Amino acid sequence: MKTPVRNLVLILGDQLNDDATALSDFDPQQDAIWMAEVDEESTHVKSSKQRSTVFLSAMRHFAAHLRSQDWPLVYRELDDPHNSGSLGGELAHTIESLRPQQLVMTAPGDWRVLQQLRAVAREHDVPLDIRDDTHFFSTVRDFAQHTAQRKQWRLEFFYRELRHKTGILMENGQPVGGRWNFDADNRASFGKQGPGLVPAPTRFEPDEITQAVMRLVQDRLADHPGRLDSFGWPVTRAQALEALAAFITQRLPSFGRHQDAMWEGQAWLYHSHLSCALNLKLLNPREVVQAAQEALAQGHAPVEAVEGFVRQILGWREYVRGIYWTQMPGYQQHNVMQATTALPGFYWTGDTEMACLRDAIGQTLEHGYAHHIQRLMVTGLYALLLGVAPQEVHEWYLAVYVDAVEWVELPNTLGMSQFADGGLMASKPYVASGKYIDRMSNHCQGCRFKPAESTGPQACPFTTLYWHYLDRHADVLAKNPRMLMQLKNLNRLSAEQREAIGLQAQALMGSGDNASLAREPHS
Repeated sequence: MKTPVRNLVLILGDQLNDDATALSDFDPQQDAIWMAEVDEESTHVKSSKQRSTVFLSAMRHFAAHLRSQDWPLVYRELDDPHNSGSLGGELAHTIESLRPQQLVMTAPGDWRVLQQLRAVAREHDVPLDIRDDTHFFSTVRDFAQHTAQRKQWRLEFFYRELRHKTGILMENGQPVGGRWNFDADNRASFGKQGPGLVPAPTRFEPDEITQAVMRLVQDRLADHPGRLDSFGWPVTRAQALEALAAFITQRLPSFGRHQDAMWEGQAWLYHSHLSCALNLKLLNPREVVQAAQEALAQGHAPVEAVEGFVRQILGWREYVRGIYWTQMPGYQQHNVMQATTALPGFYWTGDTEMACLRDAIGQTLEHGYAHHIQRLMVTGLYALLLGVAPQEVHEWYLAVYVDAVEWVELPNTLGMSQFADGGLMASKPYVASGKYIDRMSNHCQGCRFKPAESTGPQACPFTTLYWHYLDRHADVLAKNPRMLMQLKNLNRLSAEQREAIGLQAQALMGSGDNASLAREPHS
């Protein structure tokens, strides 16, 4: 490789796209690309085997793609004996070796990584050109401008603004279907009959590169959570495009109506399973949204399904990114509800008597995946009601899910799921009793706990903790108009009922590992 290098282009593990802005003026005669696998990215949180494998395999496949174009590439593998173990250490080594005139990168998705790379650039007195990430419909500047004059930030307003700007699902200045939001049509359960014959998920047999990564992860991260037996995530752009086409054809038509429903042993249902490919930049959100719009235009999928899907990408994905980058680094420390309970140990094993948590955590460890209601209204809800320290919840979500990059995971966890930011992101705490899970799933049918009971040996822990959450935070929640009905229901309970609920809740919250809810070894 020729030295000195004009531009050393930094490509991170979630920037695996040819059209990255960092590569927009790449000249293989003058420039070089830098990529590095490092322990720190799998150990700053205990990254699950599925998550580490999907990142490392996708990186190696992208590196192979770059090499096929004869582009100069500096690539450090995880098990290289000279690997320093950190992105900063690897970048410093390459700067000292190649002496580039400038560093160029697309804006990263992690505040910690940005600060680390900036520090290395300063230490070596090398300019760092940070370019916009164009795999979004808006910029962080757009979000900051949108929120500047608003006392309350709400997804719905930003989403509508982006609909107007982009023309997506718009006709003559009005929303397609006459409504901005089809949420009310997208909350159905499967009923007693269940989901029926669900299309099989699009999964990919690990090739030689992926198999090598799996062996590396099994060896190097042996004590990390999860399993690799079922690994089949897309790790190339071609695979990601195949997964997109399959979703649009096979599952999008039924996605909307049942997007909040759950069913025992059914991990995949009608969801897209595309967030990982989107967050690695194997897919561009514009092509994903366009494919959904074409399905609507062709009469293949109803408007409520398409709008519900588009809102997750054009709405939530853009909104949480704006929250993250305008609020960091302080956002990570929010804990307005003063939650301090430790995360129960069964979150790392799935070994609990609660059927809904056992199912959601079990599939998370098996596949690195759970859909949004399982995350918000099962694993997230239990942690919220139990009063788990939000930073522990954040670290768990960041560790276990294959689509977890901090810019998207942190606001969804601290803001939407745990209400730790006090309402900056969400208009109210998403709290419910076990009756919600009973209504949206069949989990309660095979569970020893009864969702209608709040005290006694068969009381559902969700229900007990729900009433106790309302009781202990009543003064704060009373200031939120959206919580008044739930507080009104709380006030219907007698003093004796509230005392009994409080005692049972304190037993749950004080049990450390929630040992009373863990299954016996023989069960």
